[in-house]
Amino acid sequence: MIDRAPAVGFMDSGVGGLAVWREFVRLIPNAPTLYVADQAHVPYGPRSLEEIRRFAGAITRFMLDQGARLIVVASHTISAAALWPLREAFPEVPFVGIEPAVKPAVAQTRTGVIGVLGTFGTLNGPLMARVVERFARGVRVVPRVCSGWVEQVEAGLLEGEAAEALVRQHLDPVLQMGADVLVLACTHYTFLAPLIRRLIGPERALIDPTPAVARRAAEIWQARARGEELNQAEGAIHRFFTTDDPARFQEQLQRLIGRDGPVERLYWDPHEMWLTLSS
Repeated sequence: MIDRAPAVGFMDSGVGGLAVWREFVRLIPNAPTLYVADQAHVPYGPRSLEEIRRFAGAITRFMLDQGARLIVVASHTISAAALWPLREAFPEVPFVGIEPAVKPAVAQTRTGVIGVLGTFGTLNGPLMARVVERFARGVRVVPRVCSGWVEQVEAGLLEGEAAEALVRQHLDPVLQMGADVLVLACTHYTFLAPLIRRLIGPERALIDPTPAVARRAAEIWQARARGEELNQAEGAIHRFFTTDDPARFQEQLQRLIGRDGPVERLYWDPHEMWLTLSS
């Protein structure tokens, strides 16, 4: 393995994890980062556990080869499917994952009904079941698989009549069931948060866990930086990778978080067990 500069790695199927990346860089702007968007396989939500774990393992190996010392699984779907397998497969690597923010939602509800908006993979997995069992006793949890929202965000459809119609399709049934607190259980949905807040009004709360995940990653990175004297010079390098079209991801970076890139292209091998960087 080539000796690379230490960095923080972020993984997602697409642009959703940029919401966590943005918050992390705001907290620690001088920490070098790597961001891998597996847009060749987006969305991950309908995929099997085995597929997601295979993709996540390959992304992890690539990021470690590129110098990652901390890996942020900036996706509810990947965390639900692969966080514990990743920790078992790479015991020397600290991973920060993300889970549905049911606990704070339960603390805030007045009606006793909370809505959790996510993908099929997140809401129907064991992680969601454990979170509900631990924190939601006495509270009704309304899970809603928001099919199409990931693709909507990837396409940049965040405002306007068409965007509102797509969001209402999944939002209105949850509100009609009495939910007064909504949880975003997909990092892609963070980019729909302004629209969702406008539609639900001030009388209802919306919980976005991405800032908390970024804070946890920042705490771990700062502790490792102190212990290992990691280089955090001014003008940190941020590298972005996609397994699809770099030009498209470049446009998404600019539109969603105001970054210029550049973006590097990754390729899956024929068996989808390894990632290679284009020359």
